Amino acid sequence: MKNKILYLLLLITFVVNAQQKDKVLPKANEDYKEKNYVEAEANYRISHSKFPNRTVASYNLGNSIYKQNQFSESKFAYANALKNLKTRPQKHKAYHNLGNVFMKEKDYTQAVEAYRNALRNNPEDEETRYNYALAKKMLKDNPPPKDDKKKDKDKDKKDKDKDKKDDKKDDKKKDDKKDGDKDKDKKDDKKEGDKDKKDQKPKDEGQPKPKPGGISKQRTENLLDAVNNEEKKVQDKVNANKVKGSPTKTEKDW
Repeated sequence: MKNKILYLLLLITFVVNAQQKDKVLPKANEDYKEKNYVEAEANYRISHSKFPNRTVASYNLGNSIYKQNQFSESKFAYANALKNLKTRPQKHKAYHNLGNVFMKEKDYTQAVEAYRNALRNNPEDEETRYNYALAKKMLKDNPPPKDDKKKDKDKDKKDKDKDKKDDKKDDKKKDDKKDGDKDKDKKDDKKEGDKDKKDQKPKDEGQPKPKPGGISKQRTENLLDAVNNEEKKVQDKVNANKVKGSPTKTEKDW
């Protein structure tokens, strides 16, 4: 029973709220038509505070502020309205006006994006198409300045990379120098070794070397000694024959 009563009370509250009329909104619209934008803004704010989920007051609030050349403030009003807009025509108008705000502020990047969103909701609107083309041309002619901080970061990064490369080059030079010194030391050691080899006499120096025929010096000397002995014997015989008076020819067996 309690649940039924609670449900009934909620239903009554919903119906009452649904039937409740916004008496301020018509007055705000009237002020807007009469170009009394200050009064219109005040009444739109009252209407929006009473019915925050309704879209008309928040959207028209942006228009009334825009008409007073308060572009930055109107920008937030349009962005607020877009949170609750449901239909494509409403979104098209809000994005179109938002693009106009960005054009006034010379923020052509945001203007292009706003007009693009407007065309997504109504691609047939010629005014939006024209503004979109104009915003793109202005963006091309006036590109946004690059972020100085980003420049500094990029510069610092390049400097660090350059320092690293220089350090690597220096390390490589040092390594090459070390390798060169090692090679030089090896060459010097080799030269010293070659010099020592030259200075050192061969172990067999003073020893008889074999002749081309294959006979060593020692063997040759032995043969000469043998020949000399034989000649001595012959000479002794010759001397003996001289004593006898009969000459004798000797042929060298050489």
